[in-house]
Amino acid sequence: MNFGRMDVDDWAAFCRSSEELGVDTVLAPDHLGAASPFAMLATAAAVTSRVRVGTLVVNNEFYNPSMLAREAATVDRLSGGRLELGLGCGYMKSEFDAAGIAWRPHAERAERLERSIARLHRLFSKGEGQEPLPRQTPRPPLLIGAHGQRTLALAARHADIVGYAGLSQVRGKKMGTFHVAGAEETLRRVEFVAEQAGARADAIESNVLIQAVRITDDAERTAAEIAREFAGTGLDTAAAVLDSPFVLVGTAEEIAREIIANRERFGFSYIATHAPYRDALAEVIPIVRDLAGEPQPAPQP
Repeated sequence: MNFGRMDVDDWAAFCRSSEELGVDTVLAPDHLGAASPFAMLATAAAVTSRVRVGTLVVNNEFYNPSMLAREAATVDRLSGGRLELGLGCGYMKSEFDAAGIAWRPHAERAERLERSIARLHRLFSKGEGQEPLPRQTPRPPLLIGAHGQRTLALAARHADIVGYAGLSQVRGKKMGTFHVAGAEETLRRVEFVAEQAGARADAIESNVLIQAVRITDDAERTAAEIAREFAGTGLDTAAAVLDSPFVLVGTAEEIAREIIANRERFGFSYIATHAPYRDALAEVIPIVRDLAGEPQPAPQP
């Protein structure tokens, strides 16, 4: 469950109630002008006992590897080994400008991300003096948020989890103007990762960030409303919304069946969404588990 556009003062209560609702992971993004992700995750760990905590995703350009290793290892220790470390190249030029950080070409940012991953691996081993070391060995699971071929190939080489957000910057448009990938485009990306990963493909988990969840008895009407909200992103018609793997619309059971179908088609076994859609997705979670024959989490004391 991605923190997203929430008031930071509500975070601790949000984490407690998310655990009670059966959510498996609470996630914090990394944007300038928003709360510190690692402080958020330390708080999440302190007020919960079962859920995992993760970044979706850290902007690699905001950190050097030594500082990032310290932050991640500290949260992993404080959480009892529940951290998932999500990394990405950063994509909002306005944030770089505001922080006075150089905005490098995407290819260079991707190269720097790969170098950081290699350095983190060494720091999380016992050979380079990092203290504290993470509780998880050899390191916390690594999620890489990727979209283009360069970063997807990088994720195929290094990630335990590949994060598909479905959003890409529209070329020639103002930064922050996004296109949402359709089903066929998404399938090509998933297949590309599998091809690039080779023998390790089956060990990689696929995460999808759902951009909207709407429970309704009239999926077509609601999809048309979403199409108006998302105008200009590629989700311009009700048909496009209903076909998108990044939007869930329908009754709770219909959405549950779509999640299972998308697991078969795209390999998406790790479903995340933004905080405003938590309660809707939480209504679907037990249905998915029942349909898939998975155990429900034990009630929290």
